[in-house]
Amino acid sequence: MRRTPPTSLLAPLALALLLVVCAGIDRAAARTFRWASDADVAALDPYARQERFLLAFLANVYEPLVRRGPDLAIEPGLATHWSQVAPLVWRFKLRDDVRFAGGEPFGADDVVFSYVRATAPTSKLAVSLSAIREVRRVDDHTIDIVTVAPDPILPAEITHWAMMSKAWCAAHDAAAPTDLVKDDENYAASHADGTGPFMVVERVAGDHTVLAPNPGWWDRPEHNLDRVEFRPIPDDSARVAALSSGAVDMIYSVPRQDIDRIARSPGLRIVHTPELRTIFLGFDQSSRELPDSGIHGRNPFKDRRVREAFSRAIDEPGIVAKVMRGLATPAALLVGSGVNGFDAALDERPAYDPAAAQRLLDEAGYARGFSLDMDCPNDRYINDETICQAVAADLAKIGIRVKLTAQTRALFFGKIFDPGYGSSFYLMGFTPANADAASALVNLAASRSDALHTGEFNIGGYANRDLDALIQRAQLEANPAARTGLLRRALAMVKDDYAYIPLHQQGVVWAVRDGVELVQRGDDSFPLRYVRMK
Repeated sequence: MRRTPPTSLLAPLALALLLVVCAGIDRAAARTFRWASDADVAALDPYARQERFLLAFLANVYEPLVRRGPDLAIEPGLATHWSQVAPLVWRFKLRDDVRFAGGEPFGADDVVFSYVRATAPTSKLAVSLSAIREVRRVDDHTIDIVTVAPDPILPAEITHWAMMSKAWCAAHDAAAPTDLVKDDENYAASHADGTGPFMVVERVAGDHTVLAPNPGWWDRPEHNLDRVEFRPIPDDSARVAALSSGAVDMIYSVPRQDIDRIARSPGLRIVHTPELRTIFLGFDQSSRELPDSGIHGRNPFKDRRVREAFSRAIDEPGIVAKVMRGLATPAALLVGSGVNGFDAALDERPAYDPAAAQRLLDEAGYARGFSLDMDCPNDRYINDETICQAVAADLAKIGIRVKLTAQTRALFFGKIFDPGYGSSFYLMGFTPANADAASALVNLAASRSDALHTGEFNIGGYANRDLDALIQRAQLEANPAARTGLLRRALAMVKDDYAYIPLHQQGVVWAVRDGVELVQRGDDSFPLRYVRMK
């Protein structure tokens, strides 16, 4: 049975008032960091859900073999070093001075167990580990990871894979991951035993989770906290009120309509950085003709000039300034800064030039323009429907008559990924797995192939054999510098062919009180180990 917190019966504003009262507690004796988000952590089991917020929160409690630093570069975690000892085998040396919060020593058996548990039927992390065939114990502090195929970037692919204690899970009947779909929660759903910088000391689902520094943590703490209190506050106004009153020191999810007001408030500030996700526009480039264009026997998007015309007709600087309120970074590539393979020299958008766009349409034989259906979510990305409305208005200036259909994410994705429907023109976002450009290239730009597991999100059917060959070379290249060069060539090819129209990286936006120092990363994680309070 789940515990229902008493505060769940309170109205959101009443909860805010309660928090204000709590804020009066003297913090001088201990540095307590209080923060809030719009949703709770679904469970404390790190394999219960492949969800950004859950993984980000629990990364403060559980740790991977390889972690990411403040700039998202990979660095040693529970493994001190690693090497590829055979085409299909990576060897990891484990730290020999690590214990879980419950006191159990960490070793190779825990890694093997964590792999078995993370790939169990109820695990939601299994897909992330699909490149791994087997994890083998070499000795107490050495393991081998055997991959399905040569994988030169395996270390970067396992930065979200948290290690769990085999002994602790056995003692508490938690050998299998919590199944949230069937509402089947075991001990690991509400308790934790990690090796990380913080440990869970109190948890009431839906109300609060309290963390304390792990006194036995193997690494050197960079924070100065004595206690961390997290509260989910779903109501936007109540969450902002809690920040303004001092009941919390930070809000992780900031209502867009309150950003300007918070930024102007004494003692508060907005912090933001480009997210790794790129928002882009895609085209149907495989159909013989577009069913909604009024053009018979031809598909305008098969002509590069038409795709370029669309790109030059869209006022992306205006979208960033007016729709995104300056909290987005214009993009010219499928990936942004912080992703391996990104090249700032290539990341320059074509100039906004409706006249040039009109000339390109004329040359392609569409001087009078054409009609077009556009699909857009209205609850998935920041200001998604408003972005689509702005795009439609810009395209109207060159004679493209857009009929916009904006739907909830469930309906939107259900339509565009249905082979019987698809989409002529759509807005979507993509975050490269493990901050590597190959993820975007393989999933979005490579030709669709079930056998090769490529083009999974290439719903427009873009196909370029030269690009496919280049992506395949990059996937197999073991030399990091050479591989990065291949990724950049592939990204440049996608850009030059106008296979997609990248728009921007939306911002990761938080609001904090003065006196709080923190690190904000483009993956939207929140590493508490860097938080300091004055």
